[in-house]
Amino acid sequence: MSGGAWTVVAVAGVTATYALGSRRLSSTPLSSPIVFVGAGILLGPAVLDTVDLKHDAAPILALLEAALALVLFTDAMTVRRRDLVTGGYLPGRLLGIGLPLSIGAGWLLAWPLLPGLTVWELALVGAILAPTDAALGETAMSSPRVPALVRHGLNVESGLNDGMVLPFFVLFLAAVPGTHYAEEGVSGVFWRALVLSTVLGLLVGGLGGRLLQWSRARGWVTREWRQIYPLALAAASYELAVVTDGSGFIAAWVAGFAFGFALRRYRTGHEQEDPDRGTAEFAENLGGLLAAISLLVFGAVLLGPALEHLSWRIILYAVLSLTVVRMLPVALALSGSGLRPPTVAYVGWFGPRGLASLVLALLVVEEHVHGVELLGRVVAITVGLSVLLHGVSAVALAGRYGRWHEKAAATTGDLREGTPVPESPARHRLGPLHQPEK
Repeated sequence: MSGGAWTVVAVAGVTATYALGSRRLSSTPLSSPIVFVGAGILLGPAVLDTVDLKHDAAPILALLEAALALVLFTDAMTVRRRDLVTGGYLPGRLLGIGLPLSIGAGWLLAWPLLPGLTVWELALVGAILAPTDAALGETAMSSPRVPALVRHGLNVESGLNDGMVLPFFVLFLAAVPGTHYAEEGVSGVFWRALVLSTVLGLLVGGLGGRLLQWSRARGWVTREWRQIYPLALAAASYELAVVTDGSGFIAAWVAGFAFGFALRRYRTGHEQEDPDRGTAEFAENLGGLLAAISLLVFGAVLLGPALEHLSWRIILYAVLSLTVVRMLPVALALSGSGLRPPTVAYVGWFGPRGLASLVLALLVVEEHVHGVELLGRVVAITVGLSVLLHGVSAVALAGRYGRWHEKAAATTGDLREGTPVPESPARHRLGPLHQPEK
């Protein structure tokens, strides 16, 4: 039996085993990312050596790119303009102020701790580790005990910041000599990766959404194929940008926005369900499955080997990335918002790093950047530490913060955390893989 066949059997076995116990584990500190990453380490070269793809990176990169493109598309399609201004401040502040500050803080702290990297490689570290991943702290972002305003803000932030960091990443990569983007120059990258990819995404997503609603109005499309349709649009927008030397991820992200807008703008009168929810369900679940498998592969191929080359500099930077680099910008962004310190600390802590960071790091690997080994280890250890710490703390801290909010709301009539927010479709990065069955 070939090594590739054993890899498929191992991945399928872990996925099936977790699925059987997913309801029981959903309310425990043993989150699905912890299970999949842990299984990856166990099955990888560092322990059992069952899963070993390090000699052929193409399948790994293809899996991670497909997962991220689909996640970017489905996250963006459920975002409404009102989501950015609901409550008057939280999502907009986290994205407009907190995200750029996090990139800058990660860049500056990498300077003394990661010697040997150039100034633009250090900037790449800051950009790669800036986006957050809701799946790694799902309970903290979905627990009904947490105020709706906070849940809403964290979900909107995690759904958008991975796409918003892409322009920073592309421009930083263009400044590194020897990369594909550097050969095009900053001007070429701006027009192809940012402008052209955005236009392609708008065209594919907008036209695709309009055609779907036109077909639905005539009763031509079945519910099953309606749920398959977003997969085709996500793939089309991504590949069109790639073949034109643009950014497939930016195109997929923008296409998701345009598709969601078109679904709501041209909503047919007889629809009884939210057009986003009914159309995105299968794509979200598939994206979640790909993300889970990606975490297993990450544990086997990246994190396991990285654990064998630890240094105090890497560990310290990973800890600072999850604390100072995230929490200080959040505190600054929420200054003057009226939110209490426990809320600011809660929002600041739950900024887990996940899929987007892994894919961006692998894209740097593909570009053969000079300091790629150190950069890869830093990202691997940071994401691995985030999987563990945010997964273990999510249930306990959500309960503790919820109890604080209940007491504060009972004694304070104008608690800002109690600001009502309109209901929006929740983004389930791993779908039913870690949600309790109802």
